[in-house]
Amino acid sequence: MAAKKITHLTLSTTAMFVLSAMSIGNANAAGYQIAFDSSGGLGRAYAGEAAIGDSAASMGRNPATMTLFERPEFSGSMIYFDAEIDVTGNSAAQSSSDIIPSQFVPASYYVQPLNEQMAVGLGLYANYGLGTDLKDDFIAGDIGGDTELFTVNINPAIAYQVSPMLSLGAGISLVYASGEVNRHYGGGAGSFGVQASDKILSWDGDDWAFGWNVGALLALDEKNRLGLSYRAGVDLKLEGTFNDFSPGVAIPGGGSTTAVSNVPLPAIAEFSGFHQLDDKWAIHYSALWTQWSEYKEFSASSSDCSINGGICFLKPEKYEDSWRWAIGATYQLNPAIKLRAGFALDEKAGETTLSIPDQDAYWYSTGMNYQLDTNWSFDLGLAYMDRSDESFTETSLFAADHDYTAKGYLLIVGAQANYRF
Repeated sequence: MAAKKITHLTLSTTAMFVLSAMSIGNANAAGYQIAFDSSGGLGRAYAGEAAIGDSAASMGRNPATMTLFERPEFSGSMIYFDAEIDVTGNSAAQSSSDIIPSQFVPASYYVQPLNEQMAVGLGLYANYGLGTDLKDDFIAGDIGGDTELFTVNINPAIAYQVSPMLSLGAGISLVYASGEVNRHYGGGAGSFGVQASDKILSWDGDDWAFGWNVGALLALDEKNRLGLSYRAGVDLKLEGTFNDFSPGVAIPGGGSTTAVSNVPLPAIAEFSGFHQLDDKWAIHYSALWTQWSEYKEFSASSSDCSINGGICFLKPEKYEDSWRWAIGATYQLNPAIKLRAGFALDEKAGETTLSIPDQDAYWYSTGMNYQLDTNWSFDLGLAYMDRSDESFTETSLFAADHDYTAKGYLLIVGAQANYRF
């Protein structure tokens, strides 16, 4: 009986399914960008990151800040975020709670001054990543499921002080990325004689790619600095296995094939300022731009996906360039303790969907630095990210048009150790 129903799926219906079957998921800032590259920065909502240079982690945002270091320094950071993001439809079957899995985000950095004018460094961190996981029996399982993008950026860099006022820096990035997507039958299970939670298709792949970044630091005087940095976009070609668990979705008769997905990591530019007002107070700020307009679709292709002309899956996206605005303050409580606070607005990058519940995000951050001795210091950061409520309509092949609302928050905590040699 199930086989009969399958044979009555027309080519156009199958094509519609494949075109709506997958979409890359949401991360923790706009789009699938990660903003958690240091615990020290977390405490000030990452305001002033391209200009402050108070730990080795600054080289990840602006390599030119390495000229501020007089001694070698290592920084190791670990951030944990607990996400509470829910998607609500007009029934329990059309709703899914806690769709972003909680995760740990590590990062490490090392800066080595070579002389009074030159320094080198190495960073190991991530600029992009994502994770979304709707329940397996979600009624719109063809457009909602679980999606993951994991990236690691290995970033050696060099900096040179051109003059007492101007320092320049540059780096090369070796980026590793892996991705995984699963979609389920959902409301279409009855037509295929399967369970709603059964997979209808899946894909996973990985790739290595190169990128680069540059930065400049302008020291107006000992207490006022401006920083400007740029990280070039990286075009990934994730190659891996595509599985068609339903005969006729993409591969005639179903089965597996090798498929390639082009995933861009958009370019980033940041302008920051740092101003030491007196012995106690400092203020800092940042404006960060991301070229999200480069992200136009999520797709994978293979000649074996002949039902749709070589398309294994395709989801058009509507993204625009976005900005992140941050302002913060630092207060020197005593010689050992420095207090931090910050506020930031992350503008949403794309249209909200089930698999990309992109929302404006408002950061409320606080943190501290503890100077144990002349070598060791420790950073703690805590942030509450309030995500705006977003209402949207999604079209599923098996569940038709439905209205949804995405809402929730993230609680983020981080710790960092810094050692000066």
